[in-house]
Amino acid sequence: MRKSPIQHRDLMRIQLAHEAAKLMADGSITDHAFAKRKAARQLGVADSHHLPSNLEVDLALQQYRALYQHADNPDILRNLREEALHNMQRLSQFKPYLTGSVLSGTAGVNSDINLMLFSDDAKAVLLFLLKNKIEFESGEWRVRFSGHEEAVPSYTLTAESGVQTHIVVLPESARFSGSRHPKTHADIAAVEALLTA
Repeated sequence: MRKSPIQHRDLMRIQLAHEAAKLMADGSITDHAFAKRKAARQLGVADSHHLPSNLEVDLALQQYRALYQHADNPDILRNLREEALHNMQRLSQFKPYLTGSVLSGTAGVNSDINLMLFSDDAKAVLLFLLKNKIEFESGEWRVRFSGHEEAVPSYTLTAESGVQTHIVVLPESARFSGSRHPKTHADIAAVEALLTA
């Protein structure tokens, strides 16, 4: 029995998700979009309008790590979460949240840590980093608030191990926007709980 076009497309999405996950697990790719495009090229998929979602890739990545990297990856993930907690505790006055692959459990040896901080004073985090002699690189990040896009400060800290922590500073109102979800945003207590679980 022939597969319908929808079944064929769904099967291709699954294959693409698993290929992108493999690229992220085995290589130095940390960007979902890049991994999906490369997977599509490798599998010869011309129609890139039906690429898997980041969530589908993350699920495939969790499965891949459980199958092929179960010996090393728990230690790698624990070290990343410990580094995240260390930075969150240092920056606790800015009510940090951990997001991304280190929280979701899909992080690997090449992954970065992603933190969100909150302050209505755009320079408060910068002054804190300077005052405490914490080395950083500065930049900016574009985010959407109330239907419009704006630039917010961002900073990158690099640990002695080479692990990078990317920090985005958002206004206080963003902390109460209702978009924080325990699966995608973890405060200090939640990260501590992850490490003791």
